[in-house]
Amino acid sequence: MRKKHILAVALMAVLLTLEYVYQTDKNEQPEAPVNRVAKAGFLDFDHNSPLLAANPDTLSWKLLGDIKYVKKQDKTYGEVMFPQVNTKLKLTNKRRIVMSGFIIPIDNKSYALSKNVFASCFFCGKSGPETIMGIKFKGSTPKLKTDQYVTIEGNFRYNDTDVEDWVYHVEDAVIVKGAK
Repeated sequence: MRKKHILAVALMAVLLTLEYVYQTDKNEQPEAPVNRVAKAGFLDFDHNSPLLAANPDTLSWKLLGDIKYVKKQDKTYGEVMFPQVNTKLKLTNKRRIVMSGFIIPIDNKSYALSKNVFASCFFCGKSGPETIMGIKFKGSTPKLKTDQYVTIEGNFRYNDTDVEDWVYHVEDAVIVKGAK
């Protein structure tokens, strides 16, 4: 018991010493704000980022997967299953979000963010359309690799009316983690 007490006191002393040593000078001037948005839609991940200061919501694939479909008529395709997005996502529409996933190339200039790697993605029949999000990058489109795992930040938008478009989108997106 005495050894545990001595260890706890020693640990507390070390923590207090570290706090004292690394405490910033109160007279120190704060650094000027830095525009961290670089070309090609990349952003240095910094919790003090002006983009993160807006407190974006963090979405999960589980939340995006909470979706129902209803049959409706489409003038081009006849009877089609249209998505019914859940209430939380409707409230998140056009707000800043953070989302992680795998990069899936759509063509030479566009990408999507996927819950799954390319071999198990929506296009291969292993998942539904709710497991992928279209990405529109802020600035020029970066060069990314298939199945590269990234975290992006951008404006969330859902689509429940156009059968030829993604159900989910991230617009003005910047990569905050996972790309070099």
